[in-house]
Amino acid sequence: MTEEEVQPSNTYIIRPNFQHKFRPVLVKEVIHHALLEHLTEKEYNGEEATEWAKTISDEIKTKLKDMGYDRYKFVVQVVIGEQRGEGVKMGCRCFWDSDTDNYAQDIFMNDSLFCVAAAFGAFYY
Repeated sequence: MTEEEVQPSNTYIIRPNFQHKFRPVLVKEVIHHALLEHLTEKEYNGEEATEWAKTISDEIKTKLKDMGYDRYKFVVQVVIGEQRGEGVKMGCRCFWDSDTDNYAQDIFMNDSLFCVAAAFGAFYY
């Protein structure tokens, strides 16, 4: 055996395979279904809104993990507020690798409440 045959090859993956990249369109569908499932026919209640937000974010995160995004870390943010006809602006900044990391968001509104949910996927090197 020569020395070249003995050396192991480098198997460290620094980029996800194309099939395993974070897909915002698919993630937005997951968020949309979770919001519809939990908030349809609900009236705003300040005492229960915190628990609703936690339940929705946990469900979204669980479904994202089940989608098979290997080596991704997820952050899910859910904001629920009362609909009073006022304007709301939300912003976010991220410092990440635009080739591997991404996010998806969706908005739910009815006569009583609004909800903004965002899921961030960052590839873990």
